[in-house]
Amino acid sequence: MARPIKETPTISGKDSIRFQEAMDNLVPFSEERKERMRKSYEFFKSIATFPVP
Repeated sequence: MARPIKETPTISGKDSIRFQEAMDNLVPFSEERKERMRKSYEFFKSIATFPVP
């Protein structure tokens, strides 16, 4: 039987401030990076020995 999943701890102090700043200043991926990620996915999908959606 699996062990129960523990609750995720809350963040506080400087960590919470840093996290909120990171969420407020999201930088989207460039189209070049997205294309590299797609190509990598397709490559690994082609060599996978199990079904990949």
